Amino acid sequence: MLLRTGQRVVFIGDSITDCGRRDAAAPYGSGYVSLVRALVGARHPELELEWVNRGVSGDTVRDLAARWDDDAIAERPDWLSVLIGINDIWRRYGDRPNEAVDIDEYESTLRDLLRRAVAATGCRLILGDPFLIEADRDVPQRADTDRYAAVVAGLAAEFDAVHVPNQAAFDRVLAVSAAKRWADDRVHPHLPGHAVIADAYLSALGAR
Repeated sequence: MLLRTGQRVVFIGDSITDCGRRDAAAPYGSGYVSLVRALVGARHPELELEWVNRGVSGDTVRDLAARWDDDAIAERPDWLSVLIGINDIWRRYGDRPNEAVDIDEYESTLRDLLRRAVAATGCRLILGDPFLIEADRDVPQRADTDRYAAVVAGLAAEFDAVHVPNQAAFDRVLAVSAAKRWADDRVHPHLPGHAVIADAYLSALGAR
């Protein structure tokens, strides 16, 4: 288990992380963050950890950059978990293509944010892959998602971060089940889909 008692774990990202944490499901949301918190507590009751959710629905890496000082660095994390990129890709396939973030900007912006957080706080990083709940790798949005996930894997190696392979976790369940079981729109998971993500985080943290 990588987490240690007394540590502060901050999650930041888009709607998958937000998941109502600023509304009815405050303060942790009703998704994977809440599940990770609950299951780590159940499996490691000896740990006293502080959990913070700073996800905001709709965010791209550009939006993350605009609030990074307040919502990441100022939180003084021991561990900073980042899951971003789904909207950066998805916008290209919707009605707001001008808000899509190309892969080079995505990589350079995310690298800069991670570098700043580590320099300012000394935190360790947890980097989750963006994902699309789609089994066909030839679907253009899925192919793009795989490319962005490869960027995250590369940054995880660069920063000696914990890497969470969310797409691989969904590919495992999609091999034996339909995508609709996990999400209606291939992006926003139902609770069982959030459990798939949480399970991947627990495995990466050695908390299973």
